[in-house]
Amino acid sequence: MTFIQLENISCVYNGVISALADVSLSISEGETVALLGPSGSGKSTLLNLIAGYETATSGVLKIAGKSIAEWNKDTFRRELIGFLFQQFHLLDHLSAVRNVELALFPTCKDANQRHLKSSRLLKEVGLLNRLNVQTKYLSGGERQRVAFCRSIVNKPRLLLADEPTGNLDSASSETLLKTLSEYISSHQGTMIVATHDTEVAKICSRVIYLEDGKAVSQ
Repeated sequence: MTFIQLENISCVYNGVISALADVSLSISEGETVALLGPSGSGKSTLLNLIAGYETATSGVLKIAGKSIAEWNKDTFRRELIGFLFQQFHLLDHLSAVRNVELALFPTCKDANQRHLKSSRLLKEVGLLNRLNVQTKYLSGGERQRVAFCRSIVNKPRLLLADEPTGNLDSASSETLLKTLSEYISSHQGTMIVATHDTEVAKICSRVIYLEDGKAVSQ
């Protein structure tokens, strides 16, 4: 079943800079896809379009049979999409568990349930002893695992990850790859990862190569 459909998608900035040029792709529900390519190839732009953070200059983008414009923005980002950022985007003055709990506020009104769900996820990624530590005191790998838990705590149908190992050392990258691999094997959702790291691409079932804003091969 086609879950994401892009038809002749282009994204041009200031009428001059072409970030994406006439991209057409279809991604099935349950697929794990790596967008592979060098910096400036259009990977992050494509991910941001799918997430609804940016708008295409032309073309049609449908997710679960509806165009981005047809989706209620709150529902779309709360229930359909989980986003794992390269820069983490955590609130440094809050603890690890509080950062994850914040993502549950719109969907879970019970404070105890929010804490239980968040703590359970952090335990699963090896952060049980770091639950109450402010994220500014965590290592890069630990911060990225907190960000990962935040991105999946609402059980999104689609997980998007933008260069998830880009700011990590080799040991932390290996830990995160193990975490993502376990997520893929145990979860039925769809995942799209933008990366230039071939090790990240290896854990995905399909690779789409981007170059100069075009999908050059799959």
